[in-house]
Amino acid sequence: MAEISETIGSESSPSQQTRNEDSVSSNFDDKIMRKTKPGLKRLTLTLTVFFSFLLGLPWLLKSIEIYRSPLPFRDIDSLSNAIDSNPFVFPCHFHVVFVNLEHSTEIKPNVENLGFLISSYMSEYADRSSVCGTCDGNYTVSVSLDTGDECVEFEDDDKRRLWKCGVLSEFKFEQNVESDDVLDDYLLSTLEKSRVYSVVVVNTGEGDRFRAVVGKYRHGWIVGRVAEMNLLAEMVAEMFVKIFVSGAKDDGSIQGEFMPVGADGKIVLSFNLLNADPRDWIYDWDFKEVDEKLLAPTLDALGPIANISVESQVLYHTPKSSFSYWDDEQESHIFSTKDLPFFVNSNEWHLDTSIAAGGRSKILQFVVYVPSANECPLRLQLPNGEISVTNGFISPTWGGVVVFNPHNCLENENSMHPLRRKISPQELNQIFEVFMGQLRQLFGLKSTGFYKGASGTSILLASERGFSQWELDALARQHACYNLQQCGTTLGSLSRLVQSLPRMIIKDEIGKQVKFSLEAAKLAQNNASQGIYDASAISSRHARSLAEDAFFHPSVMSISYYSFEHMFAVYSPFFLPLSLHVILAVVREIKRYRQETRKYAAWEAIRKRHSD
Repeated sequence: MAEISETIGSESSPSQQTRNEDSVSSNFDDKIMRKTKPGLKRLTLTLTVFFSFLLGLPWLLKSIEIYRSPLPFRDIDSLSNAIDSNPFVFPCHFHVVFVNLEHSTEIKPNVENLGFLISSYMSEYADRSSVCGTCDGNYTVSVSLDTGDECVEFEDDDKRRLWKCGVLSEFKFEQNVESDDVLDDYLLSTLEKSRVYSVVVVNTGEGDRFRAVVGKYRHGWIVGRVAEMNLLAEMVAEMFVKIFVSGAKDDGSIQGEFMPVGADGKIVLSFNLLNADPRDWIYDWDFKEVDEKLLAPTLDALGPIANISVESQVLYHTPKSSFSYWDDEQESHIFSTKDLPFFVNSNEWHLDTSIAAGGRSKILQFVVYVPSANECPLRLQLPNGEISVTNGFISPTWGGVVVFNPHNCLENENSMHPLRRKISPQELNQIFEVFMGQLRQLFGLKSTGFYKGASGTSILLASERGFSQWELDALARQHACYNLQQCGTTLGSLSRLVQSLPRMIIKDEIGKQVKFSLEAAKLAQNNASQGIYDASAISSRHARSLAEDAFFHPSVMSISYYSFEHMFAVYSPFFLPLSLHVILAVVREIKRYRQETRKYAAWEAIRKRHSD
């Protein structure tokens, strides 16, 4: 029986397994279960497409990347802050020599008192409104007292003997007092050739007034009877501050921002000979000789301030725009200062023909106007009713005009044939003397040989080069200051512009120009601290020119100056639809795979429970 029961138990097990499988199958729900494990093929394909898209994104960003050369923003900010906070002040050294000065006290205290007195007056004359480019507070005053027997000097920081005792005893004032050029050259050979401004005061004991003269170099002299020391010290202080430092400029003179120097440090002097009506006469000139003899010394003197080039032309049929009237008393055609704004005929005067004057260079027009026979002689009447001696005028930042009246023009009025003439060398010398005075006015200097100050009138000797050495020093200081200010402003604007536009193209050339501009600016500051005015002006000119070149570089005006939002708006129509489809497909596939995995896990759980 036991064997029968075991046989029956073994025979019943397959039927029981079948019943278990049937019960498991009866619990299967295809909505929440699945019998097979979900595959990875669809998920793998979807993720492959997604990661391929991600790998291509850096390549896309690289293809639209803007190249930006690194700029020294800190150095630019430090330069701008230094220029704005600290006025550009040059060191100056002044020296006063008193010859034959009577003194009732000891010599040393007398010299010290004179030095302090002159320094106090110089502080009063200093212009606090325009400190940049001057010697405000950064100067020394040394005094030498030549009594004939001995010399005493006070406050010479360099411990140099600037004056040789008794040198003027050899000069005969009685014979040469009227020849200022002789004394000027004599003092040049006597004084030490250094960047020291000197004033020699000679007490002759004669006359009631002083005679103050400023030479062509860096010295001046006052000759006369010394009666009051305060007045004499005030005159010396005014000569130092108002003439040597400020360049003897008037209050209404042309300021630095209106100086005729281009942003690139270049000036083109265009000389034009205009024949109003060639049917009356035709004038020509020998400009090459003028350029070699008259202009070359002036251009060489102004070399540290600007790079100057010269050109000339002769034009015909160039009438003026203003009207003139006949004056029987003057026997001339008269045009007044009220007509000057309408004198230049921009429609007929084709003056801007220079190729070299392109870009940021400054061009100055100097016009010799030859009137027609119908308005000859043509003269300029001043506001006070007098006739102008030079018969010319200037237009700030534009140039100057000189009216040249042919000789005996009234006699040739009814001539049937035009007369061909050439302006003589003597006439050319007179014309270019007027042009030189106009050029000086355009640079803000005086065109006359006198300076009328609060303490008296000083005579200003004219130089053969057109500009005295102390005038060139004043121009160099002023231009160095103005150029450095413009350099700092331009580089600061470029720095703010670059930082505000992240997608602005900055080429290596711009980076080099900014770097060299900063180096030139630092060199200009170093030269200025040492009192080397001409070298400081040259370096500051280069610094400003390089800064302007960097700011106005052609690549700066590129069309790639768009923000990131603009770039997104441009590229999103192309890539956003594709990106959304890829991302949605990945999310959907991951969600499906996780759902199918849960179904399979539920089925496996049921099978495991029934198998147990």
